[in-house]
Amino acid sequence: MVLKIHNTLSGTKEPFAPVDKQHVRVYACGPTVYNFAHIGNARMAVANDLLIKVLRTQYKKVTYVSNITDIDDKIIDAAHELNEPIQNLTTKYTKIYNEDMAYLNVSLPDVQPRATDHIDEMIVIITKLIKNNNAYEKEGHVLFHVPSFSKYGVLSKRNRDEQIAGSRVEVAPFKKDPADFILWKPSPDPLPGWDSPWGFGRPGWHLECSAMSEKTLGLPFDIHSGGMDLVFPHHENEIAQTCSLNKTHEPKSFARFWFHNGFVNVEGEKMSKSIGNIRLVHDLKKQFSGEVLRLTLLSAHYRQPLNWTKEIIDQNSKMLDRFYRTLKDLQSVEVSSDSLSDEIMESLLDDLNTPKVLAQLNTLSNKLSSANNDEKMIIKNNLIAAGRILGIMLEDPDLWLGYNQSLNPQKEEIEGLINQRNEARRHKDFKLADEIRDKLKLKGIEIEDTKNGTIWRKDS
Repeated sequence: MVLKIHNTLSGTKEPFAPVDKQHVRVYACGPTVYNFAHIGNARMAVANDLLIKVLRTQYKKVTYVSNITDIDDKIIDAAHELNEPIQNLTTKYTKIYNEDMAYLNVSLPDVQPRATDHIDEMIVIITKLIKNNNAYEKEGHVLFHVPSFSKYGVLSKRNRDEQIAGSRVEVAPFKKDPADFILWKPSPDPLPGWDSPWGFGRPGWHLECSAMSEKTLGLPFDIHSGGMDLVFPHHENEIAQTCSLNKTHEPKSFARFWFHNGFVNVEGEKMSKSIGNIRLVHDLKKQFSGEVLRLTLLSAHYRQPLNWTKEIIDQNSKMLDRFYRTLKDLQSVEVSSDSLSDEIMESLLDDLNTPKVLAQLNTLSNKLSSANNDEKMIIKNNLIAAGRILGIMLEDPDLWLGYNQSLNPQKEEIEGLINQRNEARRHKDFKLADEIRDKLKLKGIEIEDTKNGTIWRKDS
């Protein structure tokens, strides 16, 4: 079985083969740390985490690098608005981001470089690009001259007009070409900056990832990843910079595969501050378990749009409960192996086809009632092995299903409703008591009145 990955560069699904058979190297564009991460950021992190886990089933050594952007106009604006030192702001939100991702069972990258620690490397790159006639200085700015790179547009498949229209780059009067983009720009006091041959200033965003990826992984490396929104201009500009630096027009001299995940919409609409529908992981943590959120993010194929709705979350919560109930029913079954069946592994290796994997796990789980002992062993093996790769089913089934209620994130709300119901029963308000029971049922909570009081657990 061979891992196949959709390569944005070719537009096709390709068999994956690393540059070095003994060592797979992956770089992912990480967060710009000025605010809480939203569910779109989380989808990228979860997709990358799954990719790394699958790669580690196939290769002995995998190095995963994902950066922290800690200098950027958005960061500067946020720090000014909050009247907070930039370093304090970025340190705080880096910590929160890592905590939020850990809640989703996303492992930390092997290396998490910060942009501000690689300014010297960026200055060296700019100097070489100027020498190679790929960049020029004007009015304290240094810009990459897009027409100097003949393969510009190779990743995004955009023509000249589309490049200019979608570049999101200010058409300043000092530009030689409208598509040219910033490598270095002035930082007037009191804005943060660094000394350089072109004056006191700071790097352009696109340059940061070129510097950090080459520094941490070397060139060429195997996979460069990010959200679909980064294909143009960010990743297109990275290719132009890095290839020109090394005097080549061959995109694969930078990264061999480009791995991009699709967008997350909310209730059928694009997430937007103006609409007010941004879903922050920080807030979702208060309502849902990390595994439910992660499974929801994995429920659609990573390249397809994901429509984030309460109904989708509920469906995946129920699916996860079924998996845990199956594992509970199989607690007495001893596993002889922790490896996946060939069929499920083939689905994972086929461009991380998680919807198919989940369908296969559901089919296995549904066979439990008629399974013999050998078949039960197979079911349990696959659930455990798949869960380890998918980042779900990692809890004790008894704890998950509510036989130990202390870990339920809704514990206070649930017990408050139960107290209200008991009070209603004492006052013989059985209509209200029934309404509260129904409300708990909708939350997936089963209650039982015993001589020792009311107990509760997750409903199947």
